[in-house]
Amino acid sequence: MSKTHKTIIDANKKSIIPDFRELYQYKDLFLTLAWRDFRVRYAQTTIGLLWAILQPVVTLLILSLVFGRFVGVETEVPHILFTVAGMSVWSYFSYVMTNSGSSIIASQNMVKKIYFPRLIIPLSKAVVGFIDFGVALLIMMVLMIYFQVPPSANVWLAPVFILIGVIAALAVGIWLSALTVRYRDFQHVVPFMVQIGLYITPVAYPAEFAVKQLPEWASTLYYLNPMAGVVQGFRWSMFGGEAPGPLMFVSIAMILLIFISGLFYFRKVEGDMADYV
Repeated sequence: MSKTHKTIIDANKKSIIPDFRELYQYKDLFLTLAWRDFRVRYAQTTIGLLWAILQPVVTLLILSLVFGRFVGVETEVPHILFTVAGMSVWSYFSYVMTNSGSSIIASQNMVKKIYFPRLIIPLSKAVVGFIDFGVALLIMMVLMIYFQVPPSANVWLAPVFILIGVIAALAVGIWLSALTVRYRDFQHVVPFMVQIGLYITPVAYPAEFAVKQLPEWASTLYYLNPMAGVVQGFRWSMFGGEAPGPLMFVSIAMILLIFISGLFYFRKVEGDMADYV
């Protein structure tokens, strides 16, 4: 006598932890979305990929003029080189943050029609963001050769800070992609956050410069900015100088908190996304 097996799908037993094995099974879709974003980004522009160079160069020149000439921020390496090191990791973070926020809504037709792990959508933005990061790194290497500034002995730690920066970008991007589905106001808030973040992050000035302007009790609050420690640490790994202080770990702890909580929240609202987009 044969036995009959029943499969019961119980929504109440849905795991609050993302299924990473399922994400791996959809790796082809992940790569397809990333390649689509890469092609679309400059598809209808006149100068194409040159925008990837022009935008960071203009931003770099403005920051160097304002902080290097007008404010007179002193740095251990030429200020423009100091700034491009900070801007390299910041440009990646800002791209992922900006594009992840509206990523689910932009893919609403696909979200409504087929099933796949929705987390793939904001994750795919992290791949395309490496265009900006790579361009900024290239500019930095050219300037290092021009100013004859060799990499420091700490350069082997640069990949560690880059990885932490990627996690920070994904952490904020995952949160924003989930929140924007239900609260469309975030589409207008995110560009404002990027603009403010550029100036409260030590991209064009040392973190110590900002901390000295703040009351002692506010120093820790400054490092609650997840990118403050990443930018400072990456620049130290490239050029050396004074090692980042213990407050850098406040930024790292904040990144882990945002990343883990973002995964849980995304998983919680994932099943209802098709109803809201």
